[in-house]
Amino acid sequence: MRGRAINAKDRQVAIVHAAAARRGNVYLRLVATFSIAAILHVFIGMKWVWAWAAVYTAAQVFELWLFRKLKAAPERFLTGWRAWSLAIMPAVTSIIFGALALPLFASHQRFAPTLGGMLLAGALLNVIVVNVSLRSATLAAAIPHVVYLLIAPFIGRAANPEAPLANALWFGVLLLIFSVAVAARTLEAALRAEEAAKAEAERRRHEAEEAVAAKSAFVAMISHELRTPISAILAGAARLHSEVPEASAKTHAQLIADAGGMMRTLLNDLLDFSRLEAGRMAVERAPYDLRQALADTLRLWRPEVQKKGLRLRIEGAAGLPRWVAGDALRLRQVLNNLLSNAIKFTERGEIVVSLAAHRQGEGWTLEIVIADTGRGIEPEALPRLFTPFDQLTAEVVRRHGGSGLGLVISRELARLMGGDITVASEGLGKGATLRLTVRVDEAQAPPAQASAASIAGARVLVVDDHVVNRRAVELVLQTFGVAPVLAESGERALELLAAGGFDVVLMDVYMPGLGGRETTRVLRGEPGPNREVPVIAVTASSTSKDWDACRAAGMDAHVAKPIDPAQLHAALVELLSGPPARTAAA
Repeated sequence: MRGRAINAKDRQVAIVHAAAARRGNVYLRLVATFSIAAILHVFIGMKWVWAWAAVYTAAQVFELWLFRKLKAAPERFLTGWRAWSLAIMPAVTSIIFGALALPLFASHQRFAPTLGGMLLAGALLNVIVVNVSLRSATLAAAIPHVVYLLIAPFIGRAANPEAPLANALWFGVLLLIFSVAVAARTLEAALRAEEAAKAEAERRRHEAEEAVAAKSAFVAMISHELRTPISAILAGAARLHSEVPEASAKTHAQLIADAGGMMRTLLNDLLDFSRLEAGRMAVERAPYDLRQALADTLRLWRPEVQKKGLRLRIEGAAGLPRWVAGDALRLRQVLNNLLSNAIKFTERGEIVVSLAAHRQGEGWTLEIVIADTGRGIEPEALPRLFTPFDQLTAEVVRRHGGSGLGLVISRELARLMGGDITVASEGLGKGATLRLTVRVDEAQAPPAQASAASIAGARVLVVDDHVVNRRAVELVLQTFGVAPVLAESGERALELLAAGGFDVVLMDVYMPGLGGRETTRVLRGEPGPNREVPVIAVTASSTSKDWDACRAAGMDAHVAKPIDPAQLHAALVELLSGPPARTAAA
């Protein structure tokens, strides 16, 4: 039964496709019909041919009506008399059209039989091309023309009994029928091959999409797991560096911190690339001080530039607008990556950063050009700069390392911000120029805020199912003068929150049992001393979609793993210095 249902469904689809092909050919057939009628009327004097054209036109109009009804409701239409009408109409139209060939074969007018043969041959080829997707329609439309062709030798013999070539018409007719049959088989095989190729391409596209999704999920899972030990490495190294007095121990602690920072950078690159590839990366539109953001970013690189004996020259900063709306974090990420590349590949000379803003509608197009005097880029290597996981040479890999994703991610982020990145170089030894453009909107300066109070002594609850994470957050908080209370689960956190007051809660989002969002919903929904306490989501998955879900659960802010102490401090200061701007839990 299932096989029959599938066959019936496939046949219905084939009928609809064949009907669509015939419908698209109706107007061409009508134009050909009236052209033939006009030619025969003018050159042969066959006035009755207009009656033939009228009958054929009426059949085409009726078939066109059937096509429109079929398109509106194919399941309901393919039953009863409508189905039979749709099945026999190809034969009816072929009988009417091909009937004109018979009087042409019997005509004594010069070339009239030739015209009749051409008419049938053309009609037969048209039938094969238009109806090839449905064999029954092809046979129904082709049989009348074949019959007319087989009748043609009899008519030709009767009209010209003394002509020696009359008997040869049989050979020509059979040859024509055989040629059309071969053409029909060849066309049908070609169409089947094309359909098979399309099906294979669709299958491979589906497999590729599934592979990308699986890879993205794998990267997200691995990144989540890796952020726990990286957080502990960075927090422990920072604490060790601040507490040990020996210079050699501080050097070792700094080495651990640098290695952890490199691991975090590589992990962030992989995660960003995975999000971009899956189309899950989004940029924000928030007001920020453009001049201050660029100045802070450039200031961070001055020690690195001086360490290599280079010069960093900045031009055009005074001409920039001050307050704009955009994604300051992503802009800094891109600028940091471009500056890192410029410094990495420049051994002597200078790096020039040219800043400009061009008015465009209600906003600005920010242009940042970074020109260095470094090793330059071979012309043939320029197209490979934005290829994922690709480094220009083996020497670059050995000397500088990296994931080969920095420029790829930077360009995609620039495009998400309405701009782009282009690279130019005249060759090896002649430096390189990177041009970054970003679209920013005009914005007003936010109202001034009172200076934030110290967070030392704040009562903070840290909720995380992983002991390494809890210890890492504790180490970070201790540097702020905070001795947190630790909870290993959502259930334990609710017990502590019901027993005493807290100033803020750091809540891991993904925990076995009662997760961070569920714990926050329970906290917001039940009376207690901490019902309105600010909750900061701590998660490795920091996409806008995830944050929207956290905000809907009643959380007030979020920080990403591995925890950046500056980011965590800023979030704590903001929440502890004033009432939280929280969306009510759903």
